[in-house]
Amino acid sequence: MPDHPSQETRGHLKTWSERLNWCPERNFSLKMVVFVVAELVLVPLAMCKVTLQKCPIRDPLPILHKYYKSGDLLIAGIMSQIYLAINPMTFENPPSEELFDDLFYFDPSRTYLASMKLLSTQGRLIPNYKSGTQNHPVSVIIGPNWYVCLYAAAILYFHKIPQISYGSAPNMDNKKQSVFFHHTFPNQAHQTMGILRMLLHFRWTWIGVILLSDEIGESFLQDMLPLLSQNGICIDFIEMMPAITFSNELDNTMAEGVETYKVIMGSTAKVLVLHGEIQTMLILRVFLQLPELEDIPINATGKIWILTAQMDFTSLPSHRNWDISFIHGAISLASHSVELSGFQKFLQEKNLNSEKEDGFIRDFWQQAFLCSFSDSTVEEKDGEICTGEEKLEDLPPSVFETTTTANSYSIYNGVYAVAHALQAMQSSRLKSTATGHGGQWNHPDQEWWQLHHFLRNVSFNNSAGESISFDQNGEIVTEFDIVNWVTFPNQSFLRVKVGKTDSKAPRDKMITIHDNTIVWPTMFNQVQPLSVCNEKCPAGYSKRKKEGKPFCCYDCFACPPGKISNELDMNKCSQCPEGQYPNKDQTLCLPKEISFLSYGEPLGMSLATVALSFSFITALVLRIFVKHQDTPIVKANNRDLTYTLLISLLLSFLSALLFIGQPEKVTCLLRQTAFGIIFSEAVSCVLAKTVIVVLAFMATKPGSRMRTWVGKKMSISIVLSCSLLQATICTVWLATSPPFPAFDMHSMTDKILIECNEGSVTMFYCVLSFLGFLAIISFTMAFFARKLPDSFNEAKFITFSMLVFCSVWVSFVPTYLSTKGKSMVAVEIFSILASSAGLLGCIFSPKCYIILLRPELNKRGHLIKTKN
Repeated sequence: MPDHPSQETRGHLKTWSERLNWCPERNFSLKMVVFVVAELVLVPLAMCKVTLQKCPIRDPLPILHKYYKSGDLLIAGIMSQIYLAINPMTFENPPSEELFDDLFYFDPSRTYLASMKLLSTQGRLIPNYKSGTQNHPVSVIIGPNWYVCLYAAAILYFHKIPQISYGSAPNMDNKKQSVFFHHTFPNQAHQTMGILRMLLHFRWTWIGVILLSDEIGESFLQDMLPLLSQNGICIDFIEMMPAITFSNELDNTMAEGVETYKVIMGSTAKVLVLHGEIQTMLILRVFLQLPELEDIPINATGKIWILTAQMDFTSLPSHRNWDISFIHGAISLASHSVELSGFQKFLQEKNLNSEKEDGFIRDFWQQAFLCSFSDSTVEEKDGEICTGEEKLEDLPPSVFETTTTANSYSIYNGVYAVAHALQAMQSSRLKSTATGHGGQWNHPDQEWWQLHHFLRNVSFNNSAGESISFDQNGEIVTEFDIVNWVTFPNQSFLRVKVGKTDSKAPRDKMITIHDNTIVWPTMFNQVQPLSVCNEKCPAGYSKRKKEGKPFCCYDCFACPPGKISNELDMNKCSQCPEGQYPNKDQTLCLPKEISFLSYGEPLGMSLATVALSFSFITALVLRIFVKHQDTPIVKANNRDLTYTLLISLLLSFLSALLFIGQPEKVTCLLRQTAFGIIFSEAVSCVLAKTVIVVLAFMATKPGSRMRTWVGKKMSISIVLSCSLLQATICTVWLATSPPFPAFDMHSMTDKILIECNEGSVTMFYCVLSFLGFLAIISFTMAFFARKLPDSFNEAKFITFSMLVFCSVWVSFVPTYLSTKGKSMVAVEIFSILASSAGLLGCIFSPKCYIILLRPELNKRGHLIKTKN
């Protein structure tokens, strides 16, 4: 197999061997810390046909890139950084170098191979055999993918070698393997909670979730789904990133990718949570180029990508000129990092001549600087020859970042954690295990698994001044940075730290984000976008779930009468407190006005004026009758009853004033009872007049005994008995359930009615019923007496007056029951005034006419003559 693959080496263009070799701190008592990097490439194991013949033994294909430096102690590294190509395997031919001509991802067999290489004699793959103890690694740095950690652990566990992962941790069923694992990557549960709090911070409730179809992706989804649901966040879709497979399956992959693209980019969700690994950025970049490769009839909407901390900016050489604006405005979590002093200088001094033993840097150099070496089998790129003196600082960030990234910082801390643990281990055994020999360690019987204890308890400050330590689970005590990606037209980008997480803080305060420093994607006009299933329901509306849709999708309905919603997206409308009512838009509660029939308003003023006017008229009529009391017409109509009736009508008109003004305790007690007694007296006077008229005519018949009944005693007894009976009813009313002032909060939407509660409605209608009973008797007797001689006949006027009276009060009952508030009071006042005016006008207007305008008719002779 050639030293270099036949196709372009692809991957994250960072040389981990470079960074591991950089050790600015030289303050250990150890002479040297040595690193071994075994780069992962795909190498299938020996294959043979299934026959009865004995299979020949073949060595596996070599690891293409590795770096070794001899020293006292070895800190090894197994790191996946290179993508190679491979043909479809038909198992018809043994593995050979012709296999390398197609894309393929990291493979378990290569991880196992690299792990076993670490445990073998240098240059030979003989598992579990070493010619000496010098080459045994004291610890292994593994990453960045979880499955690299998982596969390596299966081999390294048997040798109890401490392992430090700088990427996402695998889910290990074998708890014994996890004992020897340490992580410089923060806890995954903390990352899941950080993403949730970030979504809640920006109020994004409608999202899409994209992940790789692997164990960690499924674990992330299982942890995330209940958290999202519990916090009111809905998922529009869950899609798997299309896997890159052999070229003979490319058509199927493209078809799946197109369908996935339609779902993702056609979704109304503007926020997409992408959970992946370091290579996911490669897949994403190809995925977003699908519209240029395939005819996809869909209008993609603007999206904001939320990236997990495992992802990083990676690219293939063929992607060098691809647009990177898709990541502009994206927000990601990143393992906390700071810029390390001396790192820039280290990179500036890095060149090919300084690392002749590092085979990886040669391939990297050609791809990064688009050049080739004169002795290279790779075709020259643009005709340029690599000099080896090119400067890494001249490369754009999309090719090589010269800042300390999260992965670099995690590796740095992992290496120095091992070094500090070794120093602690040396100090603890200095007297019993350390020897002179030029200051070198020489421990052929050293049990390096004991380093695990010192790693768990290591604590130090790195060159950036930050404290580094592990918790009881072997996880580094650190947080996540919240990073905003900002791209520029020249294909460069910045990772701007806009916040951080704090796992020790309460959940609602676990993240800190500086919103004003965030740069949002251009398509959102540099303002924070909303990502909701539908627009928020405005104030005055409430939400109602759409059938068959997630709970984040709902319709908006106006609040029912009497209720409000004063915020956006209210689940239900609320009732206004007592004494308040909704405004027109039903967005807030307003204090209700106090309402009663007052003298100051037009209606109250009009009714009071009418009442006083009729009172004045009644008093004037009374004065006329008193002045002409000796005239025949006054005498003939029973002066005492006439005076009593006029006084009763005067009081009836005045009693209407008790109903106007703010109800008080006294007025509530008096107004209905006073009205009932006064009106009973007035109607009983009319009844007495009717009875006297009838008896008077009956007494004129020869031999009639009715003479004894005609006189003042009869009229007085009728008036007193009727008035006393009504007074008794009113007394019982006041004694048992008297009227009282009350506040009616509900009859009117915008007003509080102050009214007199009748106490006992039954007693109120008993009063009215008794009045009606008297009126009906009076009307009946007057009706039958209507044919008496005209000159003496007052019955016709009484009949008409009682007809008016009954009509008013019969219409009063339904009208009274159908009105509320001051209108109800006005109806009763009107009924009092109308019925009283009917009695006054019908009974006394003919007599006043004769007294004032036709005095010649006010003669005894004229009154006693009979009709021919």
